[in-house]
Amino acid sequence: MKKNILKLKLRQIFLKHKLSKKHAEISSDYLIKAEILEAKGHGLARLKMYCDRLEKKLINPKPKIKIKKISSSISFINADNSIGFVGADIAIKQAIKNAKRTGIGLVAVRKSGHYGLSSFYAEQAVINKLMVFCFTNAPAALAPHGAKKSLFGTNPICFGVPTGKIPFIFDASTSMINRGTIRRADKLGLKIPYGVALNKKGKITTNAKEALEGTQLPIANFKGSGLAWMVDILSGVLTGSSHGGKVRDPFDDFSGPQNMGHLFITIDPKIFIGSKFIKEMQKNIKFVKNLPKIKGFSNILYPGERKNKTYKKNLNKDISIPKKILLEMEELNAIK
Repeated sequence: MKKNILKLKLRQIFLKHKLSKKHAEISSDYLIKAEILEAKGHGLARLKMYCDRLEKKLINPKPKIKIKKISSSISFINADNSIGFVGADIAIKQAIKNAKRTGIGLVAVRKSGHYGLSSFYAEQAVINKLMVFCFTNAPAALAPHGAKKSLFGTNPICFGVPTGKIPFIFDASTSMINRGTIRRADKLGLKIPYGVALNKKGKITTNAKEALEGTQLPIANFKGSGLAWMVDILSGVLTGSSHGGKVRDPFDDFSGPQNMGHLFITIDPKIFIGSKFIKEMQKNIKFVKNLPKIKGFSNILYPGERKNKTYKKNLNKDISIPKKILLEMEELNAIK
């Protein structure tokens, strides 16, 4: 489907579900960008989930989002159970303003929901020549190291920095694969990779439904578990949001809003070494790229390069939508 037509359809859906024109625009843009980047677990496969929660009034379509100024650098945002894209978009823009003003921005968000890919927010900061960290917690999917039961979310860690060229943006969940990929595989009847999840009996499974009923495996064993715990503290405990396995699953738990937390930290990279920063950053990348390569590698890529290439490759292409998702869109009254 052509992107302009898809955007029109998505806007129709979100407007039908009572979002404002501005919020429908933001939400549509984020979903389309996920598809362009081939991050399909965060794209159209999640559309019905957002709409289901809007219908059940678990996402507030007309939020009264409040920004509390704590200092010139620090802000605290009550997203009023808005769709996650909107609360997070306001937050990163505020963090950018704060860092431009004082050299550092710290913005916490509470009463929010799933906000898509962290890299979308990091990119906004990097384009504004800022270094950035983005954190968000998520519904229980990982068992803490040594435990039998899932408690932590797939809790991504995202870091971005300007390079003067393609932005350096590292965005990774603390699980072997993100939960959205498993959700999409379950929806479309696809297998998941071996070794990324366990079923309820603790056995490795490639069945997406069994994985959703079981637990996902963290990156790097106990280290990944520790990183997931760190993100739960930063975005859950620190912000006064749900944490410790209390974030509601947006697909399965309709007992109330998710009450997810986000934390954004923006830093002006010139604060210590001034205009030398970009030059030193480029040297740093060059050191790595000039290392001897192992067999099969002609180049060492830094985080962000592959995604940038994917985005450029797909930017002018139509978006392929599986039949099942097209049918969902019809049911949501998007396609006439």
